[in-house]
Amino acid sequence: MMSQDEIIRFIRSQKVTVVTGVDKDGFPSQKAMFAPRRIDGRTVFYFSTNTSSQKVEIFRANAKAGVYFYKQGKDKYIGIQLRGTMEVLTDRESKASIWQPTDTLYYPLGIDDPDYCVLKFTVTGGRFYSEGKTEDFQLTDDEA
Repeated sequence: MMSQDEIIRFIRSQKVTVVTGVDKDGFPSQKAMFAPRRIDGRTVFYFSTNTSSQKVEIFRANAKAGVYFYKQGKDKYIGIQLRGTMEVLTDRESKASIWQPTDTLYYPLGIDDPDYCVLKFTVTGGRFYSEGKTEDFQLTDDEA
């Protein structure tokens, strides 16, 4: 099992994240997204997305969420599943905090584009998988 800091370093090294919510019919709904733009401590992750997206609609109706990171090497697979809650943030301060200049490709009106928002994921627990072993874990912002 990795330490909490090793888990965060692993997550920071990933380029793709699978984000899951629960749709109005109670079924899981997954979406591959870019990795988090920002991680506060070990328990709060920020993603950018379109306000008009289905996932925003899903998280506004039900905040329960899962986030999955993985890496498959030649001889090893590592998977880290986090569970928690997802908030949809549309205030300018939140949007500015993770804005990148290349975002104008997706949001031509800039930070104030109404189709640009932030997903804030707060971790409540996790599960680690590697080499046939699975283990539940807790991430905390306390020093280990």
